[in-house]
Amino acid sequence: MGSSTTLMGLAASPGIAVGRCWPVDQRKVKTPKRRIEQEEVQGELGRLRAALEAADEQLATVRRKVEELEGSEHTAIIDMHRMMLKDEMLLSEVRRLVRDDKVNAEWAVKRAVRKIKSAFSDIADEYFKERRADVDYVGERIIKNLMGEVVDLEEPPPDGSIVIAHDLSPADTALLLHERKVAAFVTDAGTKTSHTAIVARALEIPAVVGVGRISALADKGAWIIVDGQRGIVVLNPSPQERSDYDDARERWLAHERELMATRDLPATTVDGVSVRLAGNIEFAEEVKSLLDHGGEGVGLYRTEFLYMGRTDLPDEEEHYRNYRQVLEALAPRPVTIRTFDLGGDKLPTGARSHDENPALGLRALRYCLRHPDMFRLQLRGLLRASVHGNLRVMFPMVSGLGELRAAKRAFMESREELRREGIETRMPPVGIMVELPSAAVIADRLAKECEFLSIGTNDLIQYTMAIDRQNKDVAYLYRPLHLAVLRMLKFICEAGQAAGIPVSMCGEMAGDPLNVLVLLGLGLSELSMISASVPLVKRVLRAASAADGKRLLERLLELSAASDIEREVRAEMARKFPGLLENGARASPITG
Repeated sequence: MGSSTTLMGLAASPGIAVGRCWPVDQRKVKTPKRRIEQEEVQGELGRLRAALEAADEQLATVRRKVEELEGSEHTAIIDMHRMMLKDEMLLSEVRRLVRDDKVNAEWAVKRAVRKIKSAFSDIADEYFKERRADVDYVGERIIKNLMGEVVDLEEPPPDGSIVIAHDLSPADTALLLHERKVAAFVTDAGTKTSHTAIVARALEIPAVVGVGRISALADKGAWIIVDGQRGIVVLNPSPQERSDYDDARERWLAHERELMATRDLPATTVDGVSVRLAGNIEFAEEVKSLLDHGGEGVGLYRTEFLYMGRTDLPDEEEHYRNYRQVLEALAPRPVTIRTFDLGGDKLPTGARSHDENPALGLRALRYCLRHPDMFRLQLRGLLRASVHGNLRVMFPMVSGLGELRAAKRAFMESREELRREGIETRMPPVGIMVELPSAAVIADRLAKECEFLSIGTNDLIQYTMAIDRQNKDVAYLYRPLHLAVLRMLKFICEAGQAAGIPVSMCGEMAGDPLNVLVLLGLGLSELSMISASVPLVKRVLRAASAADGKRLLERLLELSAASDIEREVRAEMARKFPGLLENGARASPITG
């Protein structure tokens, strides 16, 4: 046994696991390249057809297994990859390369995948960058079938194993995690927004991704520690380290049980102010975890997933089925569905525009209004699904009244169309995301023409401070408690209150327990966050006073520097909740 090695990665799914390594070799095969003669073309195309059919059948088998184990709510990712096998942009390019360039099918697939992936390569948003991996997984599956290689995991890991891999396909993840045998997993590659990480969080299995070289270092059966809260992996730990982390794991589980014990209690302050705690989700798979953590609805359902990793567009029926599934799973709780926030660099490859600066270009609601037929499909799907639950519809990136009115007009026209067709709908509340400084500054006017406001702090802070959060050189300027941000938040909340409509927050700021008093002081009616954050935020909120929050906010608005504001908030939280936030930082040998 080697000496202990500590490696850092990205904390993808919280929790602590101690177990033995089970390496899974899912590295890419070396793709052969050869020239073919004219008479070989039909034979290569026949091999391609057979490989596509085999890949589809393999994924269908994985889907059946997952459905037997967990039900259909965990199959969306696999369905997306099956659709990609039939993607005409991919297949026509592969066939063209075989016919015109006279290359073998394997090499044609590799080149076609590379071409489609390049369309995603310059995107700042980590979620959309990660969609390149989906194209990769599908291409790799086709190539392995062409070469007669083993595609899926041959041998299931023993119970309690910790899976080590360079990367895991969604099909691998679905099988490994849904059988609940695996204690955790660690990968060289991946990001927090990869499908693998999303599924791990939905099923509450610890995971660390992006470690870099774990698959080269980990031997089968070696002891390993995974700290999914802090992104730490300890390979070949000493007996003392194992014992420390076993203790930390027990503290973690005890703390989770303590937090979860309050999941059914109302999120009401000591002075009687109630705040709805909702979840931000991207996949139907996340609904169960949200409910398990005490979420009272969905404050932000991102619909971009329906559009990604494909070159065609979802039809009305696909929109309807997807929204109906989420609405029925959560009924009668409210579900706020955001119309798609795509455009410029965030589009299916078949519908891409070419913005010089996509963050400031034709995207989100602007793109929808420029492409009314595409927008109409989503609006009709939403309206048809409205009868199946408690729907709220939200338009992103509204910059002024003209856009809000145009979007509402398109919505009403779609509803009238459906009425003429004899299709029953309900008119859901319609609101906007306030994420642009222009919308924040005229929030009082916007509030008079919609039924709720939802503050998207991630973009609001980014646009206010003129920073790209992906740029490490300016990331330090991302300060949620900057005076400019606080003044904007106060104005937006006052605008909603004056208009008699609820104001919620669905950015990352809402899920940080440190901000609870400030957010109470603002008078927000709903906070929406990732599922795992709900119990701790609820615990702090139930021990807090909204009146104290108002007094704190008044003091903060008298200060000028962001560092002074942050220091005051920390000091106040430490005074009001001694030990509470430290305990909530998740027990570990260091912080426990």
